[in-house]
Amino acid sequence: MSDTNTPRPGLIRRFWTVLWSPPAAVSLGVLLILGFATGILFWGGFHAALEMTNTETFCTSCHEMRENVYAEYQGSVHQNNASGVRATCPDCHVPKEWGPKMIRKIQASKELYGHFVSGSIWTRDKFVDRRIELAKHEWERMKRNDSQACRNCHSLVYMDFTLQENRAAENHQKALDKGMTCIDCHQGIAHDLPDDYLTAYRGVVERLQAEGAIQAPKPVDAAALDGYLKTTN
Repeated sequence: MSDTNTPRPGLIRRFWTVLWSPPAAVSLGVLLILGFATGILFWGGFHAALEMTNTETFCTSCHEMRENVYAEYQGSVHQNNASGVRATCPDCHVPKEWGPKMIRKIQASKELYGHFVSGSIWTRDKFVDRRIELAKHEWERMKRNDSQACRNCHSLVYMDFTLQENRAAENHQKALDKGMTCIDCHQGIAHDLPDDYLTAYRGVVERLQAEGAIQAPKPVDAAALDGYLKTTN
């Protein structure tokens, strides 16, 4: 005779008992289905959150970006041009490849600290004081990866120099011949350049070459290069 006073197991416990009851094949199948469904939901949520942070709206949601670099971006060739093709913040500053993208997102946690805790560029004066340091970080990243963000849209190999202005065609051909990369000449393509930026940029390049992170470019006329750098920014 059963004990009618024994309390009935709760819903979760009864579900768990059924889940692990024979036949084993059914239990394993249920677990696999549940695991697969959970994985899809997790991955979908993660991907949606990741893509949300890869938008111009998200990038300019902080006043530091909106009032400084985004204000400089307004009216630049990357925002307004004859073709109507725009390059937004993530197009230039967030890698498209999965591994580098994840690394960049982890690095961005320091930027959150700077915004919410230290206020490192909270005011215009603080931003101006650190502009050269911030620029050097981006120059180094782009020099290390051969201006990959630029090359996602532009390729020297596939440029038709006959359709370009003479100076642009000549210098793009020179860049192709000398093994130069986009950031060597276009540091100020979308943002204002800090004072004495050429000296700072050369310092970044020389350090990377000394570390063996990048190769030295093929020989080029230094005076001609200086003139080109000054006329393209």
